[in-house]
Amino acid sequence: MRSTRRRRRNLSTLAALTLALAAPLPTMGTATAASAAVAESTAPAVVPQPVSQTNLTGSGFALTAQTPVNVVPSSDPDAAGVGSYLATLLAPATGYTLPVTSTAPSGSQSIVLDANGPSSLGDEGYTLSSTSTGVTVTAHGAQGLFRGVQTLRQLLPAAIESTTVKPGPWTVAPVQISDTPRYAYRGVMLDVARRYFPMSQLKRYIDQAAAYKINTLHLHLTDDQGWRIAIGAIPSLTTIGASTQSGFTGGTTWYYSAAEYQEIVAYAKSRFMTVVPEIDGPGHTSAALASVANLNCDNKAIKPYSGFEVGISLYCLSDAQHISNVSGFLSTVIDTVAAMTPGPYVHLGGDETPQATSSQYNAYVSAATAAATARGKTVMAWHQLGQSTIPANSIMQWWGDADDRATIGTGNETADIQFVRNAVQQNAKFVMSPSDHAYLDMKYDASTPYGLSWQGYVPVSKAYDWDPSTSTAKTNGTGSLVPADRIAGVEAALWADRAYAGSDSLPQSTSQFPEPKVYAEYMTYPRLPAVAEIGWSPQSTHDWTDFSRRLGTHGPRWTAAGIGYYAAPDVPWTSSSGGSLNGVHTLASGGQALDVPGSSTTAGTRLDTWALHGGNNQKWTFTQQSDGSYTLVNVASGLCVDVSGGSLSAGAPVVQWTCTGGTNQRWRVTPVSGGTSTVASVKSGLLLTTASTANGALVAQQPDSGSALQRWTIG
Repeated sequence: MRSTRRRRRNLSTLAALTLALAAPLPTMGTATAASAAVAESTAPAVVPQPVSQTNLTGSGFALTAQTPVNVVPSSDPDAAGVGSYLATLLAPATGYTLPVTSTAPSGSQSIVLDANGPSSLGDEGYTLSSTSTGVTVTAHGAQGLFRGVQTLRQLLPAAIESTTVKPGPWTVAPVQISDTPRYAYRGVMLDVARRYFPMSQLKRYIDQAAAYKINTLHLHLTDDQGWRIAIGAIPSLTTIGASTQSGFTGGTTWYYSAAEYQEIVAYAKSRFMTVVPEIDGPGHTSAALASVANLNCDNKAIKPYSGFEVGISLYCLSDAQHISNVSGFLSTVIDTVAAMTPGPYVHLGGDETPQATSSQYNAYVSAATAAATARGKTVMAWHQLGQSTIPANSIMQWWGDADDRATIGTGNETADIQFVRNAVQQNAKFVMSPSDHAYLDMKYDASTPYGLSWQGYVPVSKAYDWDPSTSTAKTNGTGSLVPADRIAGVEAALWADRAYAGSDSLPQSTSQFPEPKVYAEYMTYPRLPAVAEIGWSPQSTHDWTDFSRRLGTHGPRWTAAGIGYYAAPDVPWTSSSGGSLNGVHTLASGGQALDVPGSSTTAGTRLDTWALHGGNNQKWTFTQQSDGSYTLVNVASGLCVDVSGGSLSAGAPVVQWTCTGGTNQRWRVTPVSGGTSTVASVKSGLLLTTASTANGALVAQQPDSGSALQRWTIG
């Protein structure tokens, strides 16, 4: 049966699924390598693909320190903010403090942002014209200007994403673009309940998603493992319910206060992104059951839960008194959250409740939807809510898969398909998040250190290989259960069930957990841009060969921005804008160089750091691989820098070993601040780290802690 499908499949099934689902994917797209002309390969590689893009000849527009950002006066008060945002965005890499003006456009040598465009552009559409004399972005309001600015940044060199000053030149590619989105809803879900994201890392994720025209942030705020939103009338929800995460206990600050949550909402709004808060139920409620005693049938609070299982909890809905208790609780919580959330939606969960009877489930839906609609909010939920009576125009989030679709029209349709049918009959709309394509916590392949594989592996090609219009159709693409005009959009989902290295088994230590941003960036990029393109671009432009070519040029952008992405082997990555590091270099941290002790030539010798002296045992030949990563071969020994045994664990020794080409011998170099870089194992995602600045300090792989001992100068 399929009672543990989302964020699920117990560990005993993982090995079998890995073997069964490892078959190669079919080739996608109609373009061939031969059709990729030289001119195309050098054209601006915009993601998502615009509706219309004409690449022009000429030198393009040269940005200088005197270039004004001219925001044409309009009735939209947010337009000026887009101009300031653009100037701020360009400042770190260029070193320019561009003047933001509101005078009439000069017509040349400026960036013009005009929010007075025709209504036919809609809320998010824009046109962009770039020539040698200037750049003009036109939209029907500030939101469209903001989307156009995301395209504009992709017309500049990749180094524009750097957080430190680079030499330039800063030339905007000459192009004419006209663009509008396919779907109004284009979201990403972040599971902050299983793994709490500090404010700074959450804002960073918002910025990264906004760059690809994502306009909705769905926050999974509550689950068995944690309650992340303060409710003033029920303080125990955070004093008790927020004390755990998956794998962690004893927290006191693992939640967002009312002020912090409102800051998140405001920050997202400044990026024209709507926040959708999710209060899950009637399952996934252990944090609530540990915090509020009368939500349990015996009126006794359970112990806070920090494990990794799902389908283990349920509000007590078996008698009138407890239904009243749950209803009052939901009214207080949803009323509080809705009051702090200006967006139109509240997500009510509704999935994975195998132990709930129909009457219990219906009691939850009745109470939760009443609380949401009383606040004027549109109900949003996982598609399972469709089994009950729901308000008209509710939004159901479909996370089913090809196995469900295969049963459509047969005598054994899955329950999930029946729920969709019932929701459609109640005039629901749908956001499509098929778990076998859009779940970002699924492993890319067998070498992925994090996540799960109950849906098999989801390489970038598979994340791109789907169409929302056939997500609830038969496997031949016909007979869609959801009419095209009822599809609101798409959403990628990043769950945090297994946000640690070595996720095929339960963790033995919290040292296996990287910083949340490390997990998020590795699993999100490059797959979120694939889902973003599906949500934004016309289906007629959908072509894997072309998309992968364009996506491959974004690797240097992410490197410049310090995004720790996965250099997926199914994407033809280009080298960084500053050229590759191919050649002989030293690697130094705090003046101490990566060193082979005693110039040993023995495979397995553990590497250390030693005062920089320039000997061959401190020199490394960098050779870039097809995925953009590097092998590092010691000049003295001819052996490769290697994570011993291919370990995924934090603290695993780094040694020299005979070169095999394995992912434990490939290293991703990511520039950070002050001219330094992090050096991350492709296999584990963990960073090359020296123990100290003393001579002989041993080198290991560790999660990114921001330590200077993980920052390397490449000489």
